[in-house]
Amino acid sequence: MTRNISLTTQKLNLKSRIITVLDIGSSKIGCLIAKIKSDEMEIIGIGHQASNGLKSGAIIDLKETEKAIGNAVHTAEKMAMPYLNGEVIEKVFVNVSGNHVLSHHLNINVKILGHEITSKDIASAVMQARGVAVQGKDEIIHSIPNDFTVDGQKGIREPCGMFGQNLGVKISAITAMIPSIRNIKAVLSHNHLELDHLCASGYASGLSTLVDDEMRLGCTIVDMGGGTTDIAVFSEGELIFTSAIAVGGSHVTNDIARGLTVSINDAERIKILHGSVLPSAVDDTDMIDVNMIGEDRNSPNQVSKSLLVGIIQPRVEEILELVRAKLVDSGINQIAGRRVVITGGASQLDGVSELASLIMDKKVRLGKPKHITAMADSIAGPSFSTTAGLLLFAEKMQENKVSKDNSKLIVENAGVKSQNLLNKVTNWLKENW
Repeated sequence: MTRNISLTTQKLNLKSRIITVLDIGSSKIGCLIAKIKSDEMEIIGIGHQASNGLKSGAIIDLKETEKAIGNAVHTAEKMAMPYLNGEVIEKVFVNVSGNHVLSHHLNINVKILGHEITSKDIASAVMQARGVAVQGKDEIIHSIPNDFTVDGQKGIREPCGMFGQNLGVKISAITAMIPSIRNIKAVLSHNHLELDHLCASGYASGLSTLVDDEMRLGCTIVDMGGGTTDIAVFSEGELIFTSAIAVGGSHVTNDIARGLTVSINDAERIKILHGSVLPSAVDDTDMIDVNMIGEDRNSPNQVSKSLLVGIIQPRVEEILELVRAKLVDSGINQIAGRRVVITGGASQLDGVSELASLIMDKKVRLGKPKHITAMADSIAGPSFSTTAGLLLFAEKMQENKVSKDNSKLIVENAGVKSQNLLNKVTNWLKENW
């Protein structure tokens, strides 16, 4: 349902303490509301709804998506009501997914001319990168400095306070297509919500599932969602690459429905209860009850688990092969290190981690949300890795949109039309100094 907001309702004035995130996925819409208390985060509202208006990460039915978002946010708001003092949520942090979310690796040089390097110099490099990366149909959602050089000296981690003539900055810029962003804004607007910031789904999943050493040494996050599989690579503590493939858990469900001639709902149930990607010795004798379409549900047929595994395994192999190809073709595979973390709803199929290890030739583990204490069991699994990561991203952004104390700035922006470079730098400096 669409959220109806009374014109007499006061605006939420708890912005410094309350954050709301919305995970818009192909299989589910998830909403979390959290209260920030000093250095702790408490989740005070949870809402999730089946998603029928998206395909492969893209909105294909505005009305259905609008309705699902309204239901999810309303449920979370209702749960959080004791903390909201009768007020309503207005701004949300939202993920963006799909193969239109692209990485750009840029090398930017800034003339220092002998003075001390400051955060303003790094901000200038970031703004230059934003001007270079933006295409006619794209908009930058993340600009992340990854590495620095001063007068040709490589491997500088902290250039602020140093002196030199030239500052070089390697920047990972993540872009998304403007029409997709506008569609997200439209469904939010119809629910009386405003977009605060966008976050790439793979980035959010990495924030919630990876530990510090994995981010520092190099790790690939593979988020197997319903309609897409998002990929993100972290190194030296920063996001350096993101991509996606338009295949996910829903494709496995569809394969089961076709292969066993059952309904989509029954196929999803069978996948959750009996699904596996690797065969076992007892599969031929392990029988599963299935209700074939159009037949008497009181007299189910039986099929062997080996038949089910034979349907699931090729599709999951395809997903993992496509992920490996993305990493190899991008040239990022070696930098990505030897560690892979698999997460998302489809990652819970038995044997996925083992199969991923064989195909990608890396050490693989299953990833669940970390870093947020006292999470309810209903949102503590891999299906909510992106949603939980959005909370961590939102907390970081709310604390300080641009870190002034660390030269590895993460300058984020969403929903801002391209301006000329001078205006961008001027406006940014006015807001932050």
